[in-house]
Amino acid sequence: MFRKETYIARREQLRKDVGSGLIVIPGNHEAPCNYKDNTYWFRQDSTFLYFFGLQREDLVGVIDCDSGRDYLFANDYDIDDIIWTGPLPSVRELAASVGVDNSGDLLALKACCDKAVGTGRRVHFLPPYRADITLDMARLLGLDPQAVGRYASMELTLACVKQRSIKSAEEIEEIEKAIATAYNMHVGAMRMAMPGRYEYELAGFMQGEAWKGNGPVSFPVIMTVHGETLHNHGHNNRLELGRMLVMDAGAETAMNYCSDITRSVPVGGKFDERQKSIYEIVLNANLEAIRVTRPGITYQEVHQAASRVLAEGYKGLGILRGNTDDIVAAGAHSLLMPHGLGHMMGLDVHDMENYGQINVGYDDETRPSEQFGLGSLRCGRRLQPGFVITDEPGCYFIPALIDKWRAEGTHKDFVNYDELEKWKDFGGIRIEDDVLVTDTGCRVLGKPIPKTVKEIEEVMAS
Repeated sequence: MFRKETYIARREQLRKDVGSGLIVIPGNHEAPCNYKDNTYWFRQDSTFLYFFGLQREDLVGVIDCDSGRDYLFANDYDIDDIIWTGPLPSVRELAASVGVDNSGDLLALKACCDKAVGTGRRVHFLPPYRADITLDMARLLGLDPQAVGRYASMELTLACVKQRSIKSAEEIEEIEKAIATAYNMHVGAMRMAMPGRYEYELAGFMQGEAWKGNGPVSFPVIMTVHGETLHNHGHNNRLELGRMLVMDAGAETAMNYCSDITRSVPVGGKFDERQKSIYEIVLNANLEAIRVTRPGITYQEVHQAASRVLAEGYKGLGILRGNTDDIVAAGAHSLLMPHGLGHMMGLDVHDMENYGQINVGYDDETRPSEQFGLGSLRCGRRLQPGFVITDEPGCYFIPALIDKWRAEGTHKDFVNYDELEKWKDFGGIRIEDDVLVTDTGCRVLGKPIPKTVKEIEEVMAS
């Protein structure tokens, strides 16, 4: 945990931003894997972590905007639990560790909520993303479980987005710890990416390195020689010369701050000319995004700047034709990158998206596009110092999508489908860094992970 003063200050800011009423922030429960006592790895809710910092299951935090009091509710462990877990701190002790003076059991929580509802006070809660928490909130507030989402507080949602979007120095330090672990994950896997191995060997290595860094992976490892499938989670392919291997993986720290890094490498360690030509187009787009990212620019504009670099590169290969600005305005380049440039990152690898992605990545000024590709951009809003965002352009030759566009004549004035046929067996490439917006520009976080052709070939040869 951070110092308790950090959590006190965060809760006080939230109280001011919401203004009045009772804020209820439930932590997560353990979830059974295949029977009650064999659970999945426990991951605390990120909002609860941000404001209360505690990793124990079955906790509920309450912030009273009117009285200025904070509460922590849970049932203490009894002797039957302690036999299996060993001595654990009481709820009162946990509360004190994060600067909360008031605590009680779950019956006291119900009484607190009943009193608020009975006196007509507003009870603020976030839209639940788990079925068990949805049921908890229904029981606490006397709601139909199917209606719980409709009562979620937009005031609380926007207040949390406002506060969590700006990362403090201590948060950046945690994120860079997660990137340090990702460095070991990626560099080690690069050295393993030789013909004859299987994807699952490299994915397993990455998971082991994440735990060596004292946390799990921040999302299921994407490790595939079929990079044309953007989020391929199957790991059964054998590595063969001539294939590009896409490795998209990150780690969490013990405090659950995340990293999210993608590197794409040639199996065997040496780029051929075809691989190199596509790789350097994507790398140039990644570097262009870093060059233009700064406070005051929207991430939609950064996405479009990277898109112009991609389109210009594809024109050089004869895949696209025409005026570059016209290509990007029409979205023709999105045939080869049907996703957005990046997303917010922090305590969640897609930070705060449980609040509703549109509430995190967009605002009243900046709205999502309806254009294919650009419409998938998860963060388009105007950047501020303290934002941490991913920069992850890619190029994917997706045969089914290419065939569909060709059959429909989509953007036929810009796309050279005859030339594109020669690339349908290529697969895909993605390059991703985690970027902090600073007062004057941006900074790629963490120890640099090899990403130029020269750097990757040197690492893979070592």
